[in-house]
Amino acid sequence: MTEKHLSSQFDSELNTVSSRVMELGGMVESQIHQAVYALAQFDTDAADRVIETENRVNAMEIEIDRELSSIIARRQPTARDLRLLIAISKTTANLERVGDEANKIARMVKSIIESGSARALPSTELRIASDLASGLLRKALDAFARLDTAAALSILKDDDLIDKEFDGFVRKLVTYMMEDPRTISASLDLLFLAKAIERIGDHAKNIAEFIIYIVKGADVRHTSMQDIESALK
Repeated sequence: MTEKHLSSQFDSELNTVSSRVMELGGMVESQIHQAVYALAQFDTDAADRVIETENRVNAMEIEIDRELSSIIARRQPTARDLRLLIAISKTTANLERVGDEANKIARMVKSIIESGSARALPSTELRIASDLASGLLRKALDAFARLDTAAALSILKDDDLIDKEFDGFVRKLVTYMMEDPRTISASLDLLFLAKAIERIGDHAKNIAEFIIYIVKGADVRHTSMQDIESALK
């Protein structure tokens, strides 16, 4: 992920912390997959596994943050190295928040299972959105490992697909609630799930933006796609 430095120890520290970020990413991906499985199969055991992983994710985020603080204090990096460390810190925070969203999904799935009221609602579309969000996070982690700005740009564009899925799902839920007010409670539960899935896509988009920040030194948040493409030329 990183280029060689004059200090081989510094280089080793960067590689170590980068590996830890990838490990955290894998843990969070597993949470998402388990949460989606819990939703698809109405499986409380899978939901429980997601919830149990939450403490490990939180602990690893704190550990990585401490490692980064130590590296910055001891090495006093400049330019691209400092951007890299800052971006790693922000990426770690976003991964922890993805874990939070997976945890929310798992807890809500358990609530839906206990109520027994959601099986007739359009959860299939929700699983499609979940797969899109999970795939986007995997692409973001792969792009981060390679510092691939072309892949990062593709991720920024793909995030629109998740937003469209969310909008379409909301419209369908509104129709269900209007046609049968008895579905309002369960529909609101699924709306909560849909929003959590959309947020996973947003965090993957954030990671893609950090890649561009590392490589180009440009903060592309709240920037039009045309301007981002121009910055990458």
